[in-house]
Amino acid sequence: MSLIHTLARLEAVQTGRAQALATVRHRHLAARPLVFVPLTTAGEAGAPLGALVGTERERPRLLVVPQPRDRDLRSAFLAELAEEVLPYVDSFADETEAAERSETDPETGKRVKVEVELSADAPQLIVPSRAGLEFVRLLGRSMRFRRTAEQDPDTAYPAPPRVPLLGRWLTHFGERARVPGSALLMAATELLSRHWATGQSSLEDQHLGALLAWIDPPEGDSGAEAALRAELARDAEGQLLCPPAGPATDPAFDNQLLGPAIERYDRARGALSAAEDGLAADRHLAELTTAEREIRALVESRTRPAWDAVWRALDLLHTLPEGERAAERWTRDRWSYTGHLDRVLAGEPPQPRIDDAVTAANKLSARETAQARLEAQEALDDPLVMAGRRLAGEAFAGEVTEVVMAYSESKRPSPRPLVTLRTDDRPHLGERVKVFRSLEGKPQSAEFTGYDEEGGVVLRLLDKMGRGKEPEPGSVPDKGARITWTVFEHAPRGGPSLPEPEETPWTHGGPPGDAAERPDPVTAEDVL
Repeated sequence: MSLIHTLARLEAVQTGRAQALATVRHRHLAARPLVFVPLTTAGEAGAPLGALVGTERERPRLLVVPQPRDRDLRSAFLAELAEEVLPYVDSFADETEAAERSETDPETGKRVKVEVELSADAPQLIVPSRAGLEFVRLLGRSMRFRRTAEQDPDTAYPAPPRVPLLGRWLTHFGERARVPGSALLMAATELLSRHWATGQSSLEDQHLGALLAWIDPPEGDSGAEAALRAELARDAEGQLLCPPAGPATDPAFDNQLLGPAIERYDRARGALSAAEDGLAADRHLAELTTAEREIRALVESRTRPAWDAVWRALDLLHTLPEGERAAERWTRDRWSYTGHLDRVLAGEPPQPRIDDAVTAANKLSARETAQARLEAQEALDDPLVMAGRRLAGEAFAGEVTEVVMAYSESKRPSPRPLVTLRTDDRPHLGERVKVFRSLEGKPQSAEFTGYDEEGGVVLRLLDKMGRGKEPEPGSVPDKGARITWTVFEHAPRGGPSLPEPEETPWTHGGPPGDAAERPDPVTAEDVL
């Protein structure tokens, strides 16, 4: 946690209201996101109880599993979920734009530019909390290996037709959510916590109602009072007025309402199957319908507050202007969506349960690079974030007091002007350390050469001044200009490329063989 974040939390405690951590929104928000509020039975993470899902704020679709232990009812739930999610995902596939991508020429082995089709937009899933992200990943893992009756007529429990495809997409969204800065799948609590600091712990921030209470408390209440009421207030029946975003349920709800309702449903279903005449069957069918409606009402009563809270969170986030470089990260998400869509259309198999050594290392390297890039871009987009980096000694701002023209010592001298800045910051600078500033959206680098007699920082500009003997206009700062320099790179690059899987040494898994072609054993986590 940065010093700025710590100070903001302390101020939130003192003022009773959340404090801003950013002046811009650092994540892209789609014009038509798909909000997904799942609910599971307590103690059984893999047993869905219901969900609210949809793109329209006033018209969510309620999905319910009256008996979570019933495999057929769970399959029906997943089929209904696929009916809602997959058309939304597919709706972004048709509109494309031309884009260039670097690929390796198989003949020459060199990197060449290839023109491809890139989706003009991409789907975006929003869940209430971090636990919702984990549930999406769990759903994807449990569905993508299921076999349909068309794929395998002899399978014991065939999945509905589009369930495996939904599993592949949810797995992709879940994996993409682990990439820092990605916006394909996001949690409302994570978005709010990134832009506002509350006076409670990060664990308490996972309660969406309490988090919103700190950011936008009711008139006359402090954030702490409103958050406490959101966490603990109950109605006359002992039920939470603001159920947590889940997906697990509250024990009081399970014991007092849900458990008895499911028992009534089971009794009615058992009686219906044992009915000996049509009159009795009609009576028990009415009882079963009533019991099912009761469970649906209970599920909606637990998910609707979280549904409304997610949309309220999106409203708050829309009050912030989008950061300049958030669009670049969204373009990477569009590439990710387009790539997975191409793999699905090409008939490639689902994602493996366990990545091979090279794939795992590439993922880790890509995420580390994305994290460094995200931290740099957020600081460049947001002066409040940059202030935190300045306090940490990773950046400094100052006024130019002197510019002395100098040239490199080479056959063709190039301009290397010396710029002196007066700053009150204390950056971590050492001999020949490189620093960077943003010049027309591109990083210009300089080298630290030392301090002058008055303590000013002396920098030697190294690039972005043109190819002539004299620097291009605007490439050298004028005297009196105030500039922010960073010790960190603006566009961090990844490490060296890794070998192809077939060239992996045996010490790191060895070349794929027959063992790699055999599927992994099925575990309890793979089947809901």
